[in-house]
Amino acid sequence: MADVYRIYGSELSPYSVKVRSWFRFKGLPHEWILRTTATQAEFQKYAKLPLVPLVVTPASEGLQDSTPIMEKLDAARPEPTLLPEDPTLTFLSALLEEYGDEWGNKWMFHFRWSRAPDVWATAERIARQIAEPQGPLAVATARAAIAERMTGRLGFVGSSAATAPLIEESFARATALLETHLATRPYLLGARPAMADFGLWGQFYELATDPTPGARLRKEAPNVSAWIARMVAPAVEGPFESWTALRAGLMPLLRDEVAAWFLPWSEANARAIAGDARSFEVELAGRRWVQEPQKYHARSLAELKRKHAAAKDAPGLAAILHEAGIRL
Repeated sequence: MADVYRIYGSELSPYSVKVRSWFRFKGLPHEWILRTTATQAEFQKYAKLPLVPLVVTPASEGLQDSTPIMEKLDAARPEPTLLPEDPTLTFLSALLEEYGDEWGNKWMFHFRWSRAPDVWATAERIARQIAEPQGPLAVATARAAIAERMTGRLGFVGSSAATAPLIEESFARATALLETHLATRPYLLGARPAMADFGLWGQFYELATDPTPGARLRKEAPNVSAWIARMVAPAVEGPFESWTALRAGLMPLLRDEVAAWFLPWSEANARAIAGDARSFEVELAGRRWVQEPQKYHARSLAELKRKHAAAKDAPGLAAILHEAGIRL
């Protein structure tokens, strides 16, 4: 067991299941460990942040934050690769992964904690995970506390009475676009998964397990639902496609979601943090959005811009971003 990685996570964490899916794709030996009261002491031994996932390497190094974990460990298992040979597609994949991690998380968190059936179903699952060994009273107490705490955190992702329609419209639009795109390919960039798949899939996996969005996905998006199931243990089924083949499906997602919603929100959030603002307001596709700044995302936006600077001379990238209305 000396060469086995340990993943401390939760089935209810999109970033935990994202990392676990990546380990399965890479064929890296690993142990999936639920973060519970029973494993908390060992978790704290290696974690710098109170967040899952935590990966403990065979050398006893603790790693956190899903994308850096995957990028760091890729050196240990470069094949099968998630990176297309075309550097333009590699950057677009990173952009879509960031969109999934940061904007897609708004869909997931909003649906999970804004409607009573989803709130109580999720609180029950979390409570059983952490408190079931202590008996039914402990589970019931934990369930109530979790529901109260998490519904109070909706504002953290920008979910409010004013923004709820925008979040749900974005989810519906992205799902419809992906439903069409995935009708003719198993993964976002062709017949093998890319970083884009893992970033978006983690959020969709969680949405599919919750009552309200799960029912919508099963009814309205069979191709997306099949992709969600496929990504639990993804595999190479063929090559990546070219941008020419992918353009019809991905350009609308880049234009109508990434350029119109995600990146304007990202830039406004970063400006608010730089100005030490307590809240910010931004117009997204002609709609008003107000929320408190998300500090972590300013760092991930800076990393995305670093990747863009490194890839900006890739053939065709500038033209694709210009057509989509993306400015970085």
